[in-house]
Amino acid sequence: MHNHNHSHGFNKENRHENLYRKDHNKTAEQAKAQQEKAEQAKTAEAEEEAVKDAEAKQAQEQPETAETQEQTAEQAKAAEATQPDPRDKKIEELQNQLARLQADFSNVRKRSAQDQERLAAFVTASVTKEFLKVLDNFERAEDSMKQQGATAEAMHEGMTKIHKQFQQALQALKIEEIPAQGQKFDPQFHEAVMQNTASDLPDETIDLVAEKGYKIGDNIIRHSKVRVVHNS
Repeated sequence: MHNHNHSHGFNKENRHENLYRKDHNKTAEQAKAQQEKAEQAKTAEAEEEAVKDAEAKQAQEQPETAETQEQTAEQAKAAEATQPDPRDKKIEELQNQLARLQADFSNVRKRSAQDQERLAAFVTASVTKEFLKVLDNFERAEDSMKQQGATAEAMHEGMTKIHKQFQQALQALKIEEIPAQGQKFDPQFHEAVMQNTASDLPDETIDLVAEKGYKIGDNIIRHSKVRVVHNS
């Protein structure tokens, strides 16, 4: 009897323990399920939050990207503008060459003008020097005629000497008289100021020299003023 009661009590304890274990396991499983749901919900919320953050970040970065692109384009344009253009360098070289040529031309023109002035002064001095000799003799002859009471013959002699000296002065300057008397009229050397008929002379013949002409080399100083024969 005692054994039967003891066995009956042991079995009852086992049933309670099994029931406790089942309840405990069920509770643990429910807790685990709730924890998994909570973790899933948390994970879903985290993912949703991450998506929102990514979208916000993308929305924030888009204007920055456009602005950055605009800044990059401006920087590239500025770099291109600051980079020297080979054509500009060539233009600058040509401008410098032109400036040098203009300066050289200006210097040459100034030197040429100065040379011409010096040459003109030299020629004037040379001419004056030759004719001063004539002037000196003319003044001497004039003084002599005043003192001695010059006769016509003495005056003629003095004028002849002065005339000869004039001719010598012209020769020293290489100035030549242009042939005209009895020559055929040539407009290159002669200037017709009168006409005449002369049966013994052919047409276009110069029969009178009103004013002598002179030249130096091939350069005409003064044309001869002449009278030309026209019989027809």
